[in-house]
Amino acid sequence: MASFDISVPAVLVRLDRNPFHHGTLGAVRSLGRAGITVHAVIESPRSPVARSRYLRSATVPDEGERLHDLLLRISERLGTPAVLVPLDDLSAISLARLAPRLTGRYLQPDQPSGLPERVADKVELAAICRTLGLPHPRTAVPGDREDAARAAWALGLPVVAKWSRPWLLPEGAELRSTVVVRSPREARELYGRSAEAGSRLLLQELLPQGRDLDWFFHGYGGADGTLLMGATGRKERAWPVGAGLTAVGRWLPNPDVERLAGQVVAALGYRGILDLDFRLDAATGAYHLLDFNPRPGAQFRLFTDPSGTDVVRALHLDLTGRPVPAPVPAYGRTFVVENYALLSVLSPAGRRRPGSRRTRAAGTERAWFARDDPRPAYAMTAAWLRHAARVGVRRLKPRRRTAPPNALLSAVRQRRRALDSTTPPVPR
Repeated sequence: MASFDISVPAVLVRLDRNPFHHGTLGAVRSLGRAGITVHAVIESPRSPVARSRYLRSATVPDEGERLHDLLLRISERLGTPAVLVPLDDLSAISLARLAPRLTGRYLQPDQPSGLPERVADKVELAAICRTLGLPHPRTAVPGDREDAARAAWALGLPVVAKWSRPWLLPEGAELRSTVVVRSPREARELYGRSAEAGSRLLLQELLPQGRDLDWFFHGYGGADGTLLMGATGRKERAWPVGAGLTAVGRWLPNPDVERLAGQVVAALGYRGILDLDFRLDAATGAYHLLDFNPRPGAQFRLFTDPSGTDVVRALHLDLTGRPVPAPVPAYGRTFVVENYALLSVLSPAGRRRPGSRRTRAAGTERAWFARDDPRPAYAMTAAWLRHAARVGVRRLKPRRRTAPPNALLSAVRQRRRALDSTTPPVPR
């Protein structure tokens, strides 16, 4: 096991208000088990992650409190520099912007200016792939409703529709970051909600879906822009089925994906933790880069080598001047997100197809349940059942917008100000 400087605490920041974000719990456990004191900024003291034995304190932002002020408040309480770990895109972008003002209080990778925002933006990522010659689905950025309808038809229906900056989507808008559009009319109507979404709509060619086609890469880029660690995994199950987050993942070798990941990291000079999503086009054999997330993927604990090293631990080691050990692959290791895996199994579309390849597991880790830290799993289960009951009640009621348009636009403006201001307010 690596030698950590346990005198340096870690502060995890998640501005996304999703209580079922299992990646937050994974980061708490990973660092806490290494003897590092862990603090977190989360949405509620009732969040399941707040029940973890490895979390020293949970901070909930005050109403209207700016992120810079919040971090200064935590720093004053700690009385010592701490490693910052962003766990969602908005956090990664905001913390990178605030980095010059947090010097001496927090440790962060020295990222090229504006890079986290560029790679997280779906439109910018398409441009980066064109510049670097990386495989990427054919993409159109419509300028109006009719242009959206024409682009959908030209790309070949059905197509994938994405909001370029999904972290700006306001709560209550009933807009998903990614949807499948099946007609020009749907594309036209979706474009009409651009003001609510707060960012540009892009349409992409829908690459063929199927078993064993979706892959991901998690890594950590050091100060010289080279990967200090990295690994590839295959998405075995997803929720929603076919286009959702990883419900079951498996650590497997993939030299092609590793090569592409190293190419993009070196070309951009990216530093810190990254999470890349790829889809294989079985007809051409090309792996298309779909997403670049400038923070840990929620399933990052899949890539925990026999010594216990993962990308979050690599971040702490590197920023505190400790060497990051070369990872030892544990091919076949699996990671299961219990709640989403169950939904995937119960869905007719998620049933395992005959002939799908299986690989002998080299250990399995569950996202929520752990023998040494069981309480978050119990809290998640109770919260999940309450959530399911609320969803069921809503579906029995007549469908209506959950907030008036002016309230949605106000929420979008707040999120824009959170990125345009040097001391952004924490989204509520």
